[in-house]
Amino acid sequence: MDRVGGITMVMMVIIMASGTLAADSEERLVRMLFNESAYNSGVRPAQTPSEVISVKVTLVISQIIGVVEKEEVMRTNVWVQQEWTDPRLRWNKEDYDHIDLIRVPAEAVWLPDIMLFNNKDGQYDVALYTKALVYDSGYVYWLPPAIFTSECSINVRHFPFDKQNCTMEFGSWTYNKREVDLQQGGISRDDFKESGEWAILQIPDRKIETDDNVFIAYDFMLARKPLFYIVNMIVPIILLTLLSILVFYLPVDCGEKVGLCINILLALVVFLLLIADIIPSTSLDIPLIGRYLMFTMIFVTIVTVMSVYVGNVHFRSAATHVMSPWIRYIFLGLLPRLMKMSPPGEEPEEEEDSAPTWDAVEMRKRDGVVQNGKASPGRPPVPPRADLPQLAPDLRDAAGNVQLITGHFKDQDDDSAVMCTAVLYSIVYTPITGHFKDKDDDSAVSDEWKFMAALVDRICLWLFSIILLVGTVVMFAEPWYEDSFR
Repeated sequence: MDRVGGITMVMMVIIMASGTLAADSEERLVRMLFNESAYNSGVRPAQTPSEVISVKVTLVISQIIGVVEKEEVMRTNVWVQQEWTDPRLRWNKEDYDHIDLIRVPAEAVWLPDIMLFNNKDGQYDVALYTKALVYDSGYVYWLPPAIFTSECSINVRHFPFDKQNCTMEFGSWTYNKREVDLQQGGISRDDFKESGEWAILQIPDRKIETDDNVFIAYDFMLARKPLFYIVNMIVPIILLTLLSILVFYLPVDCGEKVGLCINILLALVVFLLLIADIIPSTSLDIPLIGRYLMFTMIFVTIVTVMSVYVGNVHFRSAATHVMSPWIRYIFLGLLPRLMKMSPPGEEPEEEEDSAPTWDAVEMRKRDGVVQNGKASPGRPPVPPRADLPQLAPDLRDAAGNVQLITGHFKDQDDDSAVMCTAVLYSIVYTPITGHFKDKDDDSAVSDEWKFMAALVDRICLWLFSIILLVGTVVMFAEPWYEDSFR
């Protein structure tokens, strides 16, 4: 046991000594690189004034935080990976216990000053200056994190089924292309977190060169996930518009047709205000959902106008309107046959004869209602109707005159009875028949107007249903057959 303990102690001492020696070697290396050699981080690491320093830029995407349509900006969480070679930071690792990598503060080495040029919030630089990795060959690797807010021109034409192209443009803020040349390193999504609203289609990178500068641009091609807007905006709008069609199924006598249309129109205005708070205030184009809302508002407005017209037609009478021959031909002759409706005065054909069958007569005989073709004397009398219409004042006067005349000629001869009949016909029958004839004529005219209103309701129900279906399909299918969208 003593031998084992001694060996353990020796190994621990050796390890501590080697760690101390390694720390001493790294300290000597850092002192040699930055103190003894008089390293200046503000000087470009070029061996000749005409040498161009090549810097490789790679964008490591961590998260798409969001795209704010109202402000036309995109917020991203990225790491800007930068790689270059600094000859002044080379060393022989054999002289420093085989140390081939050191980590130094980013402020201590030369940096190419890579900035986001199309920044929108004033934060052009990275968020945190992390340490840079320096290798024995002079290769420098720096991976600082950053949260950028970049410009993003929003195309609202297909909102909420839109696709956006947001560009991040990086370049050296201090050096031109004759001093620093940026190389494309592509993108990396090793640590990427999916967004709940946006899906990344692709992110191509491209190199842009001007007369003096060089830039690396990353085009974020994003597609919106529209489920939230479908559930909370599109489906309620479609259901409200479908509800407006049921106005034509609602009876005119209920008096709520126009009120229902106005309430639906106000609800659509509320949705229009919600959309105005989301999309940017631009006059370049109208968003898809905005166009559909305008379509539904015009649709409901026309439905309201038609409901007012149907109500006007329904309550017309012979005293206020006269139906012209062409209206009578179209709405009482032609259209009813097309819509399978029977105009007033035309009863539908009965499939079976309404005359009582032999079995029905036998059953009624057994019940004592019919005996030898005559009503049974034991049948209870029919009670008088209490809902008979009251006579008009002129008819009541005529009935009073009848009682006076019949009382006067009650005991007279046959000639007097004939005279009584003639007088009764002139003063009673003629006014009564004329009254009921006029009443029947007025009722027939009112029934024709009411039938015309019902016919217009039926036609509008089918016509507006087809218009709504076709309009909805055409408008929401537009993004998928446009070449610019695909």
